Amino acid sequence: MNTAIPAGFKPIEHLGHYLTLLGPFYWKKDDGPLVVGVRIDERHTNTRGIAHGGMLATLADSALGIVLYNSRTPPQPIVTVSLTTDFIESAHPGDWVEGHVDILRVGSRLAYANCHLHVGERRILRASGVFALMPPTKPKEESEG
Repeated sequence: MNTAIPAGFKPIEHLGHYLTLLGPFYWKKDDGPLVVGVRIDERHTNTRGIAHGGMLATLADSALGIVLYNSRTPPQPIVTVSLTTDFIESAHPGDWVEGHVDILRVGSRLAYANCHLHVGERRILRASGVFALMPPTKPKEESEG
């Protein structure tokens, strides 16, 4: 199984306990838009041997949150209000899955964005999210999204 991480991607260090268990998650934030990625392994699969839908939905929700959080200076804390997902194709162990986010609008209370998950050129999931902007807080550990 391929375990290599594509060039330009670096581990996301501060994701909280749940995402740390699912990861490691990576991001590429140098040239162009921020992209979030993960290498699918056996623990991410369902009984059919493909990436569990909940894992892919979590990746999409996380990519949306990470990109929106980092889209403002200083970063803007947010929480998911609504997430809609459409599963298009499967991901398999060894696949590198990338989340590409398109921010539609960030208002004073709500933000709207879309995410597409890709394995290479294959689009495997489409997600649309609405997020509530939150006041800054002092979390137990620093977050990146």
